[in-house]
Amino acid sequence: MRKIECDVAVVGAGPAGLAAAGRAKAAGAGRVLLIERDRELGGILQQCIHNGFGLHLFGEELTGPEYAYRFITENQAAGVEVLLGTMVLEVRPDRRLYAINRRDGMLEIQAGAVILAMGCRERNRGAVTIPGTRPAGIFTAGTAQRFVNMEGFMPGRRIVILGSGDIGLIMARRFAWEGAKVEGVFEIMPYSNGLTRNVVQCLHDNDIPLYLSHTVVEIHGQERVEGVTVAKVDEKLTPIPGTERRVPCDTLLLSVGLIPENELSRDANIELDPVTGGPVVSDEMETSLPGIFACGNVVHVHDLVDNVTRESWLAGEGAARLVQGRQPRGPLLNTRAGEGIRYVVPHRLHLANLKERETTLYMRVREPAEHVRIEALLDGEPILSVRERVVRPAEMVSVKIPPGSIPEGRTATELTLRVVKEGERG
Repeated sequence: MRKIECDVAVVGAGPAGLAAAGRAKAAGAGRVLLIERDRELGGILQQCIHNGFGLHLFGEELTGPEYAYRFITENQAAGVEVLLGTMVLEVRPDRRLYAINRRDGMLEIQAGAVILAMGCRERNRGAVTIPGTRPAGIFTAGTAQRFVNMEGFMPGRRIVILGSGDIGLIMARRFAWEGAKVEGVFEIMPYSNGLTRNVVQCLHDNDIPLYLSHTVVEIHGQERVEGVTVAKVDEKLTPIPGTERRVPCDTLLLSVGLIPENELSRDANIELDPVTGGPVVSDEMETSLPGIFACGNVVHVHDLVDNVTRESWLAGEGAARLVQGRQPRGPLLNTRAGEGIRYVVPHRLHLANLKERETTLYMRVREPAEHVRIEALLDGEPILSVRERVVRPAEMVSVKIPPGSIPEGRTATELTLRVVKEGERG
């Protein structure tokens, strides 16, 4: 068995892994090893040939491959080492990794710090349990995206899309541009689960209908999909009898949500957040296992790659500080999702960091709302209030806690985030 020692080992070379590895090296880590199971760097970005990436980070619109290329070249220039075609099988609490590839066979990697950046995967038909036969022509939106953008293969010509996640919206536009007929996007919730800009640019600009409070209740066809039956749903998301109608199609795309890829985390007994499905992390992006960090969609599913990068920079810096013996000490403050908030990341904050640097908290609201305030309460006492004109579950909200927001000498245990409608008393 080949053995490797390194300062920082990064699992996954998508946008999170690339950003974390480059930043760890820049922050002073010695040997940084980037491990990727695919044959190329970049992860999902390589099949995202549409533009819109990098608007917040670089102030310009890049395609997915262009965005990835910036970080690939940065990693190469910094001297980050890469293992492609290598599958990590196990991550142990002592920061040993076991991996396998065709060239070396089994590998044992001993790292000073580990960064988990495995990304997420799509929910498939089994996750939504649609009745009917099992014909060809049912794809997740991401699989269809790879077929069209990377393999040059059109999965179908008459398309129905279930779910309004961003990949589904983008693929609705892509199919329309390739000459296919998109019958519609059917969303079970009373609001879209994609970014507003994607609803406008992908659906409205291409005359593709969006049906809210609708779902697919049956799939028809034996060898190939011949159509689906859709129906309206009530406030309990239950199909309403008598509202069914059949929509002819040869392809059904599923865009019904993403799940953080956390088999390695679970096997290592890392504490997971039951809401996000990802690891519980500190403001250094360190998990419940000392020296093991996590970032990007493996922690919680993001809507913007720019935020993935910013979060992953924190993980790279945190890992570099740990191997250099400079990690923060002292008490931790727990964050909590209060009224109207579904979850908050990071889950734990170092009081020392709160006093010295700006801290960004990411969260998602439970339901759409207009003219609200996001309040931060320290042990029940408001310390910060941010006005938001519109908040939606599909679009992540971020709140920046300025340095020094915690009064000197103040001891605290919990920071709660909540949504308050304008005009209401906190």
